[in-house]
Amino acid sequence: MRVLFLSRRYFPAISGMSIYAANLLRELVAQGHDVTMVSQYRDDDYGKSVYGGGPPPAVPGVRVVGLPQTGEAATGDFESDIEVMVETMIEEHASAPFDVIHAQYGYPTGWAALLAGREAGLPVVVSIQGGDGHWVGSCCECHRLAMTRVLDHADRVLIGGESFAAEVHERLGTPLERFTLIPGAVDTKRFTPGNGPGEGPVRLLYHGRVDARKGALDTLHALARLETKRDWRCTMSGIGPDLAAAKALADELSLGGRVSFTGYADYETVPDLYRAHDVFLSPTYAEGFSNTVLEAMASRHAILAGRSVGIVDCLRDGENGILVEPGDINAIARETARLVDDAQHRERLAGAALRECRETYSWAVVGRMIADQYEAVAGRTQARGFETALPRDPCRFRAEPHLL
Repeated sequence: MRVLFLSRRYFPAISGMSIYAANLLRELVAQGHDVTMVSQYRDDDYGKSVYGGGPPPAVPGVRVVGLPQTGEAATGDFESDIEVMVETMIEEHASAPFDVIHAQYGYPTGWAALLAGREAGLPVVVSIQGGDGHWVGSCCECHRLAMTRVLDHADRVLIGGESFAAEVHERLGTPLERFTLIPGAVDTKRFTPGNGPGEGPVRLLYHGRVDARKGALDTLHALARLETKRDWRCTMSGIGPDLAAAKALADELSLGGRVSFTGYADYETVPDLYRAHDVFLSPTYAEGFSNTVLEAMASRHAILAGRSVGIVDCLRDGENGILVEPGDINAIARETARLVDDAQHRERLAGAALRECRETYSWAVVGRMIADQYEAVAGRTQARGFETALPRDPCRFRAEPHLL
């Protein structure tokens, strides 16, 4: 099949969307599909400081087209960037016709894909993956209308788990039967276990976007309260909107001797990062389906995470991880201390996480599930009798578009 994959962000930007896209593209090429990726990217200094940025690199077997988020970066003008995305997709289709468009994220990319699919007569698959399901549409009428039209009119809406589908249903009213549940996945050939801590300190890892919404600041507050018999060290890996605040907080809490900030992590080196650690900390407030948690599972980490949307679809408290209420600093500290001191507890959880990851969350399995959805919708589309005009309301994502 000829597949047009529309991405919200891709490498060198580091985010779950980049990781999802890279793995899916590899699987689609391996299955013999002809794939073009059109990806947005930030090229301004501030945008690059949050996620990383710049034009997407070459991808083996994939035609890659990069589109700078010019309007968004300048004034929160998503509309002008959407127009460019639609024009680009139509031009690519005219040059060599596609069978399906798959957009990553409901807005702005999902909305752009729906508009292009309508004009070109192509079926549209949209993956709801994170903030689009959690927040977009609760911010303003413009984004509410765009999201509900995407959810109502895309030929397939893919979502990572039941808890996330239930949240979107409750927030935007989308019938649950509109969602096709396809879990996240991890490359279990690249992400493999390390050798364990031996007799040295237990090695804790926070990896991902350094963002209060991901529990980054809560992690530091909890580490300052740890009371353990065994020594420990923690690595805070990644960049994000709260990196400066996190560094300042670590200094304020006198964590400098035990907590290190390593900054931007090249995805090629991330498996080694996991292998050098033992416990993964992710007290996040909400996820779509957490790539980093899956990577930690594949790396045989004992995992502490927030009992939140997206997380509860892959972790069960006391079985393959530890779940705490997001924001409960004392609980994070208490359970982290037990993971540091109780090696048997740590090993039992890590072993269970690894077994489940290899059985359930392999990209070879999930990539085939997604390609099956392309085949199911190819050659047909839903009636596209939806209104395309949207109001231009002020909202927090126009003021801070990097949060979207």
